[in-house]
Amino acid sequence: MAKTPHVVETVEIPEGVDVEIDGMRVRVSGPKGSLEKDFSHIRNILLRREDNRIVVETYFADRRRKALVGTLASHIENMIRGVTKGYRYKLKIIYSHFPISVKIEEDKKIVRIQNFLGEKADRIARIIGDDVKVRVEGEDVIVEGIDIEHVGQTAANIELATKIKDKDRRVFADGIYIYDWGEEE
Repeated sequence: MAKTPHVVETVEIPEGVDVEIDGMRVRVSGPKGSLEKDFSHIRNILLRREDNRIVVETYFADRRRKALVGTLASHIENMIRGVTKGYRYKLKIIYSHFPISVKIEEDKKIVRIQNFLGEKADRIARIIGDDVKVRVEGEDVIVEGIDIEHVGQTAANIELATKIKDKDRRVFADGIYIYDWGEEE
């Protein structure tokens, strides 16, 4: 197994974004807020700031460490994109007979799904993170925030709360499904 002597990835820092690096702890601040992540569980990778870019590098890397360099650079890019533009997931409420109603309880950080397939018990989905906002617009559920991991996990929790078991999904298509995701407009 050959090792690559030097692996380097750079991430450009745009105007209006401040990045602080303390060891393997990265803090990114921008117009929409600030994010902080601790990458100290990653070993043998160097992280430093040079002028208006961040350099992620390692020496004598095998396949796994080479992949970690790219992953770490992508995480930092996602943090920068989050504090500048933000992330939005759109979910569609689909039902054939029983109308589904969705209520957001921000104080409890849950999404309550009522009357799903005529069930008396509500289905509950957790809202992950403090910066995630969930709202209902007609037949759409909009999940927005600056941390891509929290926004994506909250949208997945909502979709999984309406997962139908022991029935044919082609016939029983009721549920709440992700149909669009990306940056905020």
